[in-house]
Amino acid sequence: MNRSKSRGSSGRGAQGPSNDRAVLKLAMFALGCLVLLACQAPPRFTVAALPGHDAAFERTAGWTGGDGAYTIGLGEGRVLWMFGDTFVGRVGEGRRIDSRLINNSAAIQAGGTPAEAALTFFYHTRAGGQPAALFEPLDGIGWFWPYHGVRTAEGLYLFLLQVEAAEGPAAFGFRLVATWLGEVANPGEAPAGWTLFARKIPWGDERRLFGSSVLLQDGMAYIYGTVDEASAGFVAKQVILARVPAERLLDFGAWRFFSGSDWVAEVEAANRVCTDAAGEFSVSFQPGLGRYVMIFTEGGLSPHMALRTAPRPEGPWGEPQRFYSCPEAGWDSRIFCYAAKGHPELAAGAGELIVTYVANATDFALLESDARLYRPRFVKLAFEGF
Repeated sequence: MNRSKSRGSSGRGAQGPSNDRAVLKLAMFALGCLVLLACQAPPRFTVAALPGHDAAFERTAGWTGGDGAYTIGLGEGRVLWMFGDTFVGRVGEGRRIDSRLINNSAAIQAGGTPAEAALTFFYHTRAGGQPAALFEPLDGIGWFWPYHGVRTAEGLYLFLLQVEAAEGPAAFGFRLVATWLGEVANPGEAPAGWTLFARKIPWGDERRLFGSSVLLQDGMAYIYGTVDEASAGFVAKQVILARVPAERLLDFGAWRFFSGSDWVAEVEAANRVCTDAAGEFSVSFQPGLGRYVMIFTEGGLSPHMALRTAPRPEGPWGEPQRFYSCPEAGWDSRIFCYAAKGHPELAAGAGELIVTYVANATDFALLESDARLYRPRFVKLAFEGF
């Protein structure tokens, strides 16, 4: 005690350099905090609905609606659209007529935006003339819902969720069986003629999946997924991340998982890169911001859409920032919105991101009586920088 007291009362000549170093460290720490806060500042943007894009999917015969709505750039101005459950039939006076629901379909957009490009829709047709899904599980169990995918120098790769019927409330009577990664051997042909080689992802199960979003960066494919975690009787989806050299996507032994500080071979060590996510979302690099942007529906099912930003694919991801609420949720208490995601393939410039979402209903009769539901709806985010 006496020695400490004596040291504290010494003259400045003995303590000056130490105090100066302390002040310098404090100043550097404060500057670092300011830089970090500036980097994490939420982006500024404007939001606008795109009714012209909406109208491109307002069809009266054949494909009349589908959810999911993932896009993959195929090159040469072509964009692949992948849909989950799909209505095929006719629309008259705003109602779906003689419609059948199949489990998946696709479309090719040739050039320009959806409002100005040619859109051609694809699904199979059985011998009796009935529509059928474009992709079906080879093991005959359940059905496929497409997730995201990527076109690399080696080919076109599609992530497919294998789902089967299960007990549940209206519109939610299903459960996840497995996740598959498919390679299309002939992506230059029309989707109806594609040859698909698919392998089951060894780490995919009813609580963990990969393929919610896929990002190519510096020769690596970053594969985002989710894991379900239960707490106090509530199940929340947390984002996990894998990466692999783009030319080795089907080599599951080459996949590495982000542990929070490193990339490791053990999937169980995958750290949660952000919490409270949705099953469907997108991650893309936004040139106008110089940052990565994640687009998702709050809680997975909600009128509200939000974004996060990060300096790197693995984060750290900022807090959610709400940017739009779908008006369709106010039309009827049975309507819900989901599947918000960005489509960098559709952007007209470095400062914008085109976003879609889907409005569904818990009452199937409402989907049949109101053809405005159950198809992509578009909004545009125009970023103004930080």
